[in-house]
Formats: sequence, C-alpha cells, structure tokens
Amino acid sequence: MIKKLCKFLKRIIISAFILYGYNLIVTPINLTIPINFITISLLTLFGIPALFALIIILIVVF
Repeated sequence: MIKKLCKFLKRIIISAFILYGYNLIVTPINLTIPINFITISLLTLFGIPALFALIIILIVVF
C-alpha cells in the first residue's frame, strides 16, 4: 500500500516538474499552460500525451 502511494506521489511530482520545464521553455512564445490541480492530474493520469493534448487545446482555443 505504501509502495503504491509513493509511486503515485512520485508521478505527481514528476508531472509538476515536466509542466514547469515546459513553461520555462515556451515562455518567449507565450504558450504557457497554468500549473493547477487539473493540469497536474491530467499529466499524472495520462502522461506525456496529455501534455501534447493540452498544447493542442491551447493553440486551438487561443
């Protein structure tokens, strides 16, 4: 049980760092994705494809 919890917390932290790193890279072209509960949970559950989906949604909507 504790091992699963540690894995889940690790995925949450890695997802937050991935989103933060993405925001650092694309700040000059103004395509930042806000770091909040929804985006972190999407990245935690679906991984890198969720980041690409968020980028596409950002481009299409704005």
